[in-house]
Amino acid sequence: MSSQFADLYEKDMQDFQAGSLVKGKIVAIHGRDVLIDISYKAEGVLHIDEFTDPSAVQIGAEMEFLFEAFDDEQGVVILSKKKADRQRTWSQLLSSAEEGRIVEGKICRKVRGGFMVDIGMEAFLPASLVDLKPTRNLDQFLGITSKFMIVKINHKRKNIVVSRKDYLEKEKIAARSKKLQSLTLGQIVKGRVKNITDFGAFIDLGDLDGLLHITDMSWGRISHPSEIVKLGDEVDVVVIGIDREGEKVSLGLKQKSMNPWDNVEKKYPVGLQTQGRVVNILPYGAFVELEAGIEGLVHISELSWTKRVSHPSELLAIGDVVDVVVLNLDKEGKKISLGMKQVQENPWTRVNDKYPVGTRIHGTVRNLTDYGVFVEIEPGVDGLVHISDLSWTHKVNRPSDLLKKGDTVEVMVLAVDAEAKKVSLGIKQLTEDPWDELTKDFVAGLQISGKVTRIVNFGLFVELENGLEGLVHISEIPGVNAPVDLEKNFRIGEPIHVSILHIDHDARKIALTLKGETASTLDSR
Repeated sequence: MSSQFADLYEKDMQDFQAGSLVKGKIVAIHGRDVLIDISYKAEGVLHIDEFTDPSAVQIGAEMEFLFEAFDDEQGVVILSKKKADRQRTWSQLLSSAEEGRIVEGKICRKVRGGFMVDIGMEAFLPASLVDLKPTRNLDQFLGITSKFMIVKINHKRKNIVVSRKDYLEKEKIAARSKKLQSLTLGQIVKGRVKNITDFGAFIDLGDLDGLLHITDMSWGRISHPSEIVKLGDEVDVVVIGIDREGEKVSLGLKQKSMNPWDNVEKKYPVGLQTQGRVVNILPYGAFVELEAGIEGLVHISELSWTKRVSHPSELLAIGDVVDVVVLNLDKEGKKISLGMKQVQENPWTRVNDKYPVGTRIHGTVRNLTDYGVFVEIEPGVDGLVHISDLSWTHKVNRPSDLLKKGDTVEVMVLAVDAEAKKVSLGIKQLTEDPWDELTKDFVAGLQISGKVTRIVNFGLFVELENGLEGLVHISEIPGVNAPVDLEKNFRIGEPIHVSILHIDHDARKIALTLKGETASTLDSR
């Protein structure tokens, strides 16, 4: 070999190393093979599919190729256009790419654990990073062109991992921020109901979700957001709150209309009679809705003049439409007091005329207490017979000894206070006071027969033969020194002979004694 040829060969070996990029010109096309002149001792050949666009391959076009090897048997150079493009792309990517950079590519094929994406070279896209939400149908992503974020670069192995999910999240955050900045308080925006919870509904405003709280859906009472909106509904809502730092938006539906409390004083003045619907019942009263957003309370005491109500549910049920009167209005506190009984006539307004003092009437025993008997003289009007007005002649210890609930009794009206809703009644006043007549013959020392009616710690109560009652104090009973002796020596209902000791006409009391001539009565036991 001449020294000149040897030098040229040595030069060729240096310039055309396997894996190096070389320039070449298309000199011929034979079927699917393309011949390339690279100014080497032999021409290069490669398949036409090596070109991105085979239809655009033209003789005379110059471009770079990857020198792969020299085929001694065929006497041709093996070149690659695809590998040259990939190497060039890789070099460009390395010179400018960094983790976090956005690139465009096409998902070209599935591999184990994800996809390969053509971004000028193949990059790996894990299946978990293909979309914002996990999906089972991965085939739907094949062939799509999208943007991706470079999440990892391995320079040594020359591979890149990309994420479509990270890119979409970045775009979503940017779009959300842009949308948030475009909103203003009071603005009416369109949205779609995305989710419904017990406390409200989430509205998709496009790139941003807002909360429509249940309290901002209606001026009226609702128990669940589903009464107002349904999933997928298109709604116009008002922006009522913006937290740009927390990226939160509060929305309202009721704010599209006027607050009904703004003109409540004109619409519902005190004294107005109107109608409403019962919306809630509690032990202390019932809430009545006068209109959406305006509710008032009918206290249990304002339900009826005549009926004794222990719970509002005895008279009302949710949904009932009732007539009410406005009793009081507190606009600032958003409270209205209503009355139902005011729609009817108050029976106490005519009690003075209907039941003048001295009137004798029949009534029903409604309640018994230690101090007297309550008698219903008409529905809603009760009077009290005090224990002292039950009998002229007997000291009544308990009203229940004489009467029981439900008894029909005749009474006399003693006093009426319509304003305080009080009527004083008497039973003993139905007859003349017999005291003076019954005691006119009583003198100290007079012996008289009777029977024991009560035994108490301080003595014996004795009903005398004329119906009056007297007391034998324990000190007036010979041989008895302690209360226990009374129980041993006397029995209720047994006859007894006593003497008059003293009569107190003012206090209407008769003091009796067993001393003196009657001592033998005890001694004989």
